Amino acid sequence: MNTPMPEGVSALDAMLRSDGYLPDRGLSTAAFIAITLGRPLLLEGEVGVGKTELAKTLATVFSRRLIRLQCYEGIDTNQALYEWDYARQMLQIRALSEHDLTDADSVDALFGEKFLLERPLLEAVRAGDQCVLLIDEVDRADDEFEAFLLELLSDFQVTIPEVGTIKAKSRPLVVLTSNRTRELHDALKRRCLYHWIEYPTAEREEEIVLSRLPGVSKSLAAKAVAAVHRLRGLDLAKPPGVAETIDWVEALQTLGTDKLDVDTFMVSLGSVIKDRDDLEVIARRAGSIVDGG
Repeated sequence: MNTPMPEGVSALDAMLRSDGYLPDRGLSTAAFIAITLGRPLLLEGEVGVGKTELAKTLATVFSRRLIRLQCYEGIDTNQALYEWDYARQMLQIRALSEHDLTDADSVDALFGEKFLLERPLLEAVRAGDQCVLLIDEVDRADDEFEAFLLELLSDFQVTIPEVGTIKAKSRPLVVLTSNRTRELHDALKRRCLYHWIEYPTAEREEEIVLSRLPGVSKSLAAKAVAAVHRLRGLDLAKPPGVAETIDWVEALQTLGTDKLDVDTFMVSLGSVIKDRDDLEVIARRAGSIVDGG
């Protein structure tokens, strides 16, 4: 049974925070409007700022199933919407042949709904308000797939030529994420509410870390967050996101240290930086990054 919808932005904010997700007021407001109006929510921002995590948290706090479609270059309807169960169809053809049943109705039945293999989009349409649909990294898909999504985002329905139009009885919560590897088309944006997620302030990022890792010392979290903010100020190919900050603090905690010096910084840097050229840039400035000098 679904959790009732929140009565206001503050109520939704409290629900998200109860599950360890700490949004700013703008994100809570955008999510509340999207939920209330039944509109898809398009989230853009740097990698690791919590776009995907919001969808996961919404599924948890509203007691809904999370259905995730991970986009990638070349994705098509077979991966996103449905496929035919060819093995089962072959068995049906063999049965028809053995009983000499070749009339049009029997052949047409091969393309009935019972032979459909659901993929995430069809699964979400059928699940309706029992699910949260996450269309993750939609910017990685091509223009044709983005155009294919328009029917779903407008009317929460999909069309299968052999079956017809399947329409959701109730609207799922839909969250789309983009890292802006390419610009999305206006037609898709018009069908969504939009919110850009910034990197959090140091104070809020520290709060996020302590919420996710309640056993960590506040001083270690503060030092790590301060160092990450200095890293983001460098000209890095892949600046660390909040997810990397949490990973790094967890790694430091695993090492059994409650301090951050240059040696500890360098040996644990792979938890927060994932690019070789960036590592070389940082190695030359390790002292100033750790000490803030």
